[in-house]
Amino acid sequence: MIHASRPEPEIVLIELDVAPANVLAMAERVRLLDAFDAVEADGAVRAAVLAGRNGAFCTGDDLAESLTRDVEAQTAAILNFLAMCDRVAAARVPVIAAIDGWCIGGGLELALAADIRLCSDRVHFACSAVRMGLTASAERLVKLVGESRAKPHLLTGAPFDARRALADGIVADVLSPPALLPEALSMARVIASRAPLAVAATKRVASGASTTRTEIPALAASADHAEARAAFMEKREAVFEGR
Repeated sequence: MIHASRPEPEIVLIELDVAPANVLAMAERVRLLDAFDAVEADGAVRAAVLAGRNGAFCTGDDLAESLTRDVEAQTAAILNFLAMCDRVAAARVPVIAAIDGWCIGGGLELALAADIRLCSDRVHFACSAVRMGLTASAERLVKLVGESRAKPHLLTGAPFDARRALADGIVADVLSPPALLPEALSMARVIASRAPLAVAATKRVASGASTTRTEIPALAASADHAEARAAFMEKREAVFEGR
């Protein structure tokens, strides 16, 4: 099951709830993408938080379901999982992954598709694809932290903890389990308070989909930029409308 809620009008919380370890069978992937499609369609949403229930973030594909597939179907299912992660990465709004418990294999690929990753101090990470005769996360992880930090994880498939993830730059912060989701929502709240067009443009530039020079003309002409300058001069908080 995938839960989508609105803790605040401008923030969507999407939670994986597939006991016991939040595997994503084909049907659950459709539900997850439906939740992100709803985010895309709602212009009021300015940030999303992706989390997992059951003491896990995500552990990737449903191996029981995978045993029912022939080679062609299994190949299609793996590519489908990667395409799902691509769609999460391309979300209109910033996505914050709040990672607790197990985050391995395809689950790590999903976490890497988020814009920001926060984790609990009891998290268990692993780039476990090589232990399953597959490859995953090599593109996203190398882009994120560089070859020298990524390859020990990618090529061994060995588990690593929150401390190592923070040292390698995979996560932005480590928190206690009770503090994890509140901190992710707090960060989403800050992002939602910023100029939406500027946030979207910054995400595109940071991900390599655009350049600063390409984005600046439209931003400089936006009502939000004018509002920010006026608010600064009037010593008040700016009210951004995304136009």
